[in-house]
Amino acid sequence: MNKLPAGWKLSQLEELATVERGKFSARPRNDPKFFDGDVPFVQTGDVSAAGTYLVSHKQTLNELGKTVSKTFPRGSILITIAANIGETAITTYEVACPDSVVAIIPKPAKAHVFWLKKVLETLKDDLDSKATQNAQKNINLEVLRPLEIVTPPIEEQTKIAQILSTWDKAIATSERLLANSQQQKQALLEPLLSGSKRFAGYPTWTRTAFSKLLTESRLPGSNGEIAKKITVKLYGKGVFAKDEKRIGSESTKYYRRRAGQFIYSKLDFLNGAFGIIPEHLDGYESTLDLPAFDFSELVEPAWLLQYVSREEFYTAQLGLANGGRKARRVNPADLLGIEILLPSLPEQQKIAQVLSTADAEIANLQAQLDKLKLEKKALMQQLLTGKRRVRLDDEEEDMAPIRRVG
Repeated sequence: MNKLPAGWKLSQLEELATVERGKFSARPRNDPKFFDGDVPFVQTGDVSAAGTYLVSHKQTLNELGKTVSKTFPRGSILITIAANIGETAITTYEVACPDSVVAIIPKPAKAHVFWLKKVLETLKDDLDSKATQNAQKNINLEVLRPLEIVTPPIEEQTKIAQILSTWDKAIATSERLLANSQQQKQALLEPLLSGSKRFAGYPTWTRTAFSKLLTESRLPGSNGEIAKKITVKLYGKGVFAKDEKRIGSESTKYYRRRAGQFIYSKLDFLNGAFGIIPEHLDGYESTLDLPAFDFSELVEPAWLLQYVSREEFYTAQLGLANGGRKARRVNPADLLGIEILLPSLPEQQKIAQVLSTADAEIANLQAQLDKLKLEKKALMQQLLTGKRRVRLDDEEEDMAPIRRVG
């Protein structure tokens, strides 16, 4: 092991905290006589979904249920020891837990709760590697209690906790901004694309088939030669190059695709596998399992992409899937037969502009959030190992992220 920073020591978890396993001895475990009272009953899923602090739970016990379980005080660190190993959360109220959850109750003179929680986050992969594999992966107290933790003095732990807490708050602010922007776009999306919200001065929408908007393209590919392939990812993630090149054959027909064409996966169209081919993939190829289409002069490509991205569009078109919902295969003839109410081209362009502006704001906020998370991860690695030391006498520590949040 590397030399410890000055003033730091190697501690076992049980030296820093009381480590106790939850309990729920009721049989059968789902007997309703134990549930629906006032005692929060926190299970692995609640811990996994919590983030830093546990502020909600899905189930409660009554007083009888409490007698067959085990409760832990506010300020305990809960850690999952089955299924998803090593997920942690700090309780903000007293909770009862089953035996798939362990409570780590820090000793105030030895461990700061937020600092210890962040240390345990960094040890998640290590704990997972120590899990035994039976019906499901799990660890036990014999793994947790002797867990070795590089421990600074409590004053330094407190300062580290303050710094990382500031980063968590900045990240939470960014997450709220992102969620608000996503909600605002959703509030615009359906009204604008269904026509329930209109821009003034444009003509009445007309019923139009997709066959008037799209024409399938079958430009011959380089069969028998080395060529680059194209693929479409699920859930609206777009169009990408495949990692490998292919050598074509006469038995499998490939077709050349052009930038600006609409392309989708027959099997996964209703799972959001579609997009517009970007410039850098011009000339790439696919089989007819990924058909491509040229846009007509009646349609704005960006508008159509937004239109088919809606959940309402998926739901309305589930009947197209050959073989039923499980197969979800949509052939070009099925797609081109869809009829919709079509705005005029200028109104399409106006709608696309509004939604594209919302998308750009969402992408910018997502990039800011991703950057904050990466910076925090790097800072955690430095602070929790002592590679970067805090100054205990400096009230204005220079590691705050506030300046980075737009």
